[in-house]
Amino acid sequence: METFFIIIISILVTLGIVTVYKQWKTKQVATAQSAILLDKIKRVYKFITVEGDFAEIYHYEDVKEKFLKLISSRKKALVIINAKAHVGFDMSKIKMKTNPKTKTVVLSHFPQPEVLSIETDINYYDKKDGMFNKFYASDLTELHAQAKIHIQDKVPESGLYEVARGEALEAIQLIENIVETIGWTLDYSALKLEGDHQKKLE
Repeated sequence: METFFIIIISILVTLGIVTVYKQWKTKQVATAQSAILLDKIKRVYKFITVEGDFAEIYHYEDVKEKFLKLISSRKKALVIINAKAHVGFDMSKIKMKTNPKTKTVVLSHFPQPEVLSIETDINYYDKKDGMFNKFYASDLTELHAQAKIHIQDKVPESGLYEVARGEALEAIQLIENIVETIGWTLDYSALKLEGDHQKKLE
C-alpha cells in the first residue's frame, strides 16, 4: 500500500514539475516573441502611403553691396522645380506594449503623417551673374536645399496629409500582418477610427 501511495505521489510531483516547466518555457517563448515583434515593426521604420508631384517656379535673387554700399551687384536665377514628395508614417514613433500572457500587442498611439522624402529635379533658366556677385558651386547647393524647403512648405496645402490619414488603416494592417505571422493579436481599439468608409485615424 505504501508503495502505491509513493508511486501516486511521484506521478503527481512529476506532473507538477512538468506543468511548471512548460508554463515557464511558454512564458520565455512568449517574451522572446514579443521582443521579436517589436523589433520587426521598428525595422519597417517608414511607411509611404501617398506621393505627390509638384512643378514650381522659384525666383532666386541675391544682392551684394560694395564700397560703403555705393555699388550693388545682383545675381539672379529662375529655377524650375519638378519634385516628388513622399508622405507617410514614421513607424518608430508608434506607441505599443505587449502582453505575453494573452499574446496581444496593444497599439495605443499612431503618429501623424509627415513628409518622409522629397526627390527634386531642378533646372536653371535666366541665370545671371552680377559684376561682383557670381554664382559658385556652393550657391547651387544652397539653391537646391532652398528648393526642397520650398516644396516641403507646399505639402500642407496640397491635401497630401489628408489623403495619408485616410490610408492610416493600411499602415495598421501592415503591423497586424506582422503580428499575426507568429500567432499574436493586434489590439488597436484605443485608437479612434472615424467612419468605416473614410477609415480615418485621429
